[in-house]
Amino acid sequence: MKETVKLSTKVYEKKLRELQIELVKMQRWVIERGLRVIVVFEGRDAAGKGGTIKRITQPLNPRHARVAALAKPTETERTQWYFQRYVSHFPSAGEIVLFDRSWYNRAGVERVMGFCSEDEYWDFLNSVPEFENMLIKSGIILIKYWFSVSDEEQEKRFQDRINDPTKRWKLSDMDMEARKRWESYSEAKDIMFKYTDTTKSPWHVVESDIKKNARINCISHLLKQIDYMEIDYKKIKLPEKQIKNDYERTPYSEQNIIEDIASKIALKHDKKKK
Repeated sequence: MKETVKLSTKVYEKKLRELQIELVKMQRWVIERGLRVIVVFEGRDAAGKGGTIKRITQPLNPRHARVAALAKPTETERTQWYFQRYVSHFPSAGEIVLFDRSWYNRAGVERVMGFCSEDEYWDFLNSVPEFENMLIKSGIILIKYWFSVSDEEQEKRFQDRINDPTKRWKLSDMDMEARKRWESYSEAKDIMFKYTDTTKSPWHVVESDIKKNARINCISHLLKQIDYMEIDYKKIKLPEKQIKNDYERTPYSEQNIIEDIASKIALKHDKKKK
């Protein structure tokens, strides 16, 4: 088995910067060519999907790249065709949509937690390949990622969320229940892959026990899925600034400026260092 070597923070940040520059080039190509791109992110809770999505969208133009992270279906949505609420978030020409969990909820959480019937579950698995082939045939570029995290690493990340007040919101009762049903989720994932890991729409597995490595690996792979070329920007020259000699601006002292807490913190920190 190949040994996994953890990236240092310095190397990670340098490589991430390089990849994010490429993501901007790729997005510009998508916009110019009117492409439609869907990227699906699935995996266990705390597998690192959200962190990777954040690094992908960070440098992109938000007018042409968005994240779809749907809440549980409403009463009305439960009466609709299952795929309907996802389709409403699909990209128009020149757009990239990243699904932080997707229609595969039915093959995972709904199956394990009993939120769907046996008939609904098997109908879903049998219809997904046809549904995704239809998307691909329509010209949509569909890319699917499964983030794989070990039992031990998930435990560590859950403990981190429990102890960090800025991450506590990430833990729900559903997450706790899912943790108890680890084996059931493993079985559901294996069955899902058996039915939906197709030649036209394959699953790409991202080993995510090391977050930084997973982000670099995923973004590098994503860039290879779209055959893009760099498009040169027009040369930009800043115009001369307008100057009105007869205009007098509002005095700074009359403006409601918020308190400069940052400077106070900096001064306090400098005193401690001395």
